Amino acid sequence: MYRYVIKRLLMLIPVIIGISFLVYFVIDLAPGDIISQIASEDATVEEIEELREEYGFNKPIIVRYAEYMSGMLHGDLGTSYITGEPVFESYMKRLPNTLILAFASILVSVVISIPLGIISAVNQGTWKDNVTMVVALLGLSMPNFWLGLLLIILFSLKLGLLPSGGYGTIAHIILPAITVGTGLTAMLTRTTRSSMLDVIRQDYLRTARSKGVPEKRVIHKHALKNALIPIITVIGTQLASCLGGAIITETVFAWPGVGRLILDSVNSRDIPMVTGCIIMKTITISLILLCVDLLYAVVDPRIKAQYAVKGGKSHG
Repeated sequence: MYRYVIKRLLMLIPVIIGISFLVYFVIDLAPGDIISQIASEDATVEEIEELREEYGFNKPIIVRYAEYMSGMLHGDLGTSYITGEPVFESYMKRLPNTLILAFASILVSVVISIPLGIISAVNQGTWKDNVTMVVALLGLSMPNFWLGLLLIILFSLKLGLLPSGGYGTIAHIILPAITVGTGLTAMLTRTTRSSMLDVIRQDYLRTARSKGVPEKRVIHKHALKNALIPIITVIGTQLASCLGGAIITETVFAWPGVGRLILDSVNSRDIPMVTGCIIMKTITISLILLCVDLLYAVVDPRIKAQYAVKGGKSHG
């Protein structure tokens, strides 16, 4: 299995090069002069030229990109043009906040989606099935910014139960987590329903029922356990997406996460910050997806056996 892990990690190299190249050149094509934003309002032409030389903007963009990648190989993601802070440190300061929001959102999604998916599958074609699908699709049809504003109006302005934004306590995470988690419910509910429908038709479940195993035990222990692979895939993908930063939600709720940091950096054309944050985001997402792949082996022994076979062939 370790060969598979190493292979996946090595695959990150061309991905990082491609993404950093694209981000670097796209930002450079944006209108406006970055140096004019960095320099003071009363800066002279000579001072602006000195800044241009200091930050390397007098060099061709391909040279600047090569120097940036060279620094990255030595663990240096650059320094922010705006704040002067190292990019890696700024990203790591915001990452815990994004992790909290991501895991809380996934928890909301799982708590809502998996029970709805099971109910829908067990009651296929009935009014319960239709109602659960409608409820799930409501989450998909509501834009995050609109839902977030509605929650703020209701729970913060009208009822005064929860803070409208900020960071610091458990109360601050509730509304952002519901906003993001609700938007994730549709896909996870549909996946749970589809996977459960495939499993509950299998012969071994009929055998379990014929032996007198209670229906709840059949559904929750046998059926759900064997339906977990697609569910885990969707949860892992959604978690990776959330860790990238829920930009809209973080902005609405003034949540100091990675998504908001990237948005602020794009607005200020802070090239090192944008590029470094997106590279770190790519690495984070890739590692999460790798963990999801490895989790398959824990859930399904057949996949673990396949890893073992592949490792044996590679060794031979």
